[in-house]
Amino acid sequence: MSAQGQPMPPAGQTVAAGYMQNPVRLLVEQASFAYAAAGREAPEFTLGPVTFSARQRELVAVLGPNASGKSTLLRLLSGEVKALSGRVELDGTPPSQLSLRERAQRVALVHQESSLLFPMYVWEYVMQGRYPYGHRLRFEGQADCLLAENALAQVGAKLLIDRRMDRLSGGERQRVILARALAQQPLLLLLDEPTRHLDIGGKVELMRRLRELSEQSRYTVIVVTHELNLAAEFFDLIVLMQRGKCVAAGKPADVYRRELLEQVFETPLEVDRAPSGRPRVILRGGADTAEIADEAAGASSDPAPKN
Repeated sequence: MSAQGQPMPPAGQTVAAGYMQNPVRLLVEQASFAYAAAGREAPEFTLGPVTFSARQRELVAVLGPNASGKSTLLRLLSGEVKALSGRVELDGTPPSQLSLRERAQRVALVHQESSLLFPMYVWEYVMQGRYPYGHRLRFEGQADCLLAENALAQVGAKLLIDRRMDRLSGGERQRVILARALAQQPLLLLLDEPTRHLDIGGKVELMRRLRELSEQSRYTVIVVTHELNLAAEFFDLIVLMQRGKCVAAGKPADVYRRELLEQVFETPLEVDRAPSGRPRVILRGGADTAEIADEAAGASSDPAPKN
């Protein structure tokens, strides 16, 4: 019985109702992509097939060793490149079929490195996130200013509003870059190694903020990361990549299997349970193994596309 004295629906119906209220936002089904090569040569890099789905408020981590296709997958999800086969749909529409303006309103992609062409203030930088909603010969309105200010507040960077971007620390700059993405008010937030220049405290803080933001604003968040244990602790779904292929996709408890992780990362590992009940990965093999793993975690993910 419910609190109002009404009979409760069967458990199966309750689950089904919840899924109807929160349908799939991002659908990736047997999607593939290849960087073309000249003449009759084989493609330089092939991605796919990749299959997984994500709903609003869900955090998805894309894991894998270097050159496994993680950053390429983000380009495919953002609509920057079009799938050669299979499908990628955001609320039923392939992102690659959207106009640049529509795509920027629905998808925010934060790259590993966001270079500055010229020095600017934090306020100016975050306001760039409002450009997809602007009109020609029109200055930003009060609503745009409020949204940009709120985006800074959401990432704990409101006090940086009058600072120059080239004078921020790595952690401060990462928060401002995220604020610009939030100012776009996207449905899908894509982050490529956002913890790369953060210390452990900054990494945990960022993960907590992403969780809070996804809950409050109903974002679907996809993050490329090398942080296996942070991904297991904070994320709902794991997409595990190896040599351009998706070798597993599912909940952390289902994907974090010792034999599978050792095969993918080619490193002796142990998998046990953290106090939270989530999986935890431990390196085996001594200091040499740990050093190799640390170097791998700091390297870039994928080959650059050929121009």
